[in-house]
Amino acid sequence: MPTLVHEFAWPDRVVIGTIGAPGARTFYLQVRAGAQLVSIAMEKQQSALLAEKVDEILDQLITLEGNPFSVPTGTPIELVDNDPLETVEEQFRTGAMGLGWDPATAQVVIEAYPLTDADADADDESLNQDGAEAPEMLLVRMPVGTARAFTKRTREVVGAGRPLCPLCGYPIDAEGHVCTPPEM
Repeated sequence: MPTLVHEFAWPDRVVIGTIGAPGARTFYLQVRAGAQLVSIAMEKQQSALLAEKVDEILDQLITLEGNPFSVPTGTPIELVDNDPLETVEEQFRTGAMGLGWDPATAQVVIEAYPLTDADADADDESLNQDGAEAPEMLLVRMPVGTARAFTKRTREVVGAGRPLCPLCGYPIDAEGHVCTPPEM
């Protein structure tokens, strides 16, 4: 059975957002083009690393002689998106991801694949014959300005979690923390 590709060539919106309280948040990569809306669950670390790597691609492109792709150094104000996630219906939980650059369209390309069970011995054909869902992936292409806005928002969302302990570097829960002395 062929792979179901949720493809967004020129999306209206590409954001990372969360649902839940700090310490219990679920991160989502949400993409919309017109009426098509896809939300995939991600780990916090995946979200942070994705933003970091997208920024690295954009920063490398700036260093090309003459910056032929007109890559902005900062986030264009008209592309800032601080709105909450739209209705979330999780398509899949993200496992492997790919990131690239398409010079023909001057777009950053993100590929996301579902988390797989590494212990599964069955091949795709037997899974499909047994009625399991077809394999799927998310393919997003975003222009450089949108990519800068995406990384800015993602860094803010990731950083809005629980504060870190100055002694051990681990998050401090609302109930307290083993390194933090009780307040008097």
